[in-house]
Amino acid sequence: MDPAGRHALVTGGGSGIGAAIVDALRAAGAVVTVLGRRSGSDPFYQQADVTDAASVRAAIDRAEAAHGPIAILVNNAGAAETAPFGRLTRDMWDRMLAVNLTAVFEVTQAVLPAMTKRGWGRVINIASTAGLTGYPYVAAYVAAKHGVVGLTRALALEVAKSAVTVNALCPGYTETRLLTNSFATIMAKTGKTEAEVRRDFTKGNPQGRLVQPDEVAAAVLWLCRPGSDAMTGQAIAISGGEVLH
Repeated sequence: MDPAGRHALVTGGGSGIGAAIVDALRAAGAVVTVLGRRSGSDPFYQQADVTDAASVRAAIDRAEAAHGPIAILVNNAGAAETAPFGRLTRDMWDRMLAVNLTAVFEVTQAVLPAMTKRGWGRVINIASTAGLTGYPYVAAYVAAKHGVVGLTRALALEVAKSAVTVNALCPGYTETRLLTNSFATIMAKTGKTEAEVRRDFTKGNPQGRLVQPDEVAAAVLWLCRPGSDAMTGQAIAISGGEVLH
């Protein structure tokens, strides 16, 4: 059993890690629906806000009507906001849990029952090394990503006998536009050069580098291919050794 000919849904698939995952699955022969909040030009694009359950269900219904049942789900949509804990507001807390954790619940609940009924499926949650360890100034994000890892483990056990696997991938700092924007913000606030900021972000990585989106996509592809059937309930760090789990 492999991705070829199967219908995959990737949330947040318009850029960065999500776009790399979409490209990899399509190259492997999957039919890939991209789900995103903003309008998109991809003919297989469905617009929906992952924090809105009704919007998610409607988008999935449209996608399945056009391309058949979803067999592979990649929960990639997410966001990070920073603040010292003392200035972390309830609104920010709620936003971070909504987009990073509750959205995973909503989208997965919409497709998982049919996967188990058909007797095959892959649920792959893009978490973060923040789901395996702690980082300062992103308490809400860290809490949400730990929740994603816990949800992954619980669901894996619930569906273990159905040939549906549920895993989480936990990338470290990854070279995406989002990270580049963070570099620019830090440079503006501190006066550091881009090279200095990049060194700050890579100094905790034993390989001394950033993770590439294609490396995360390759792990997604492996979890969808033959030989990965016994991999379930795992939180796999893709971090150059930064987090050993």
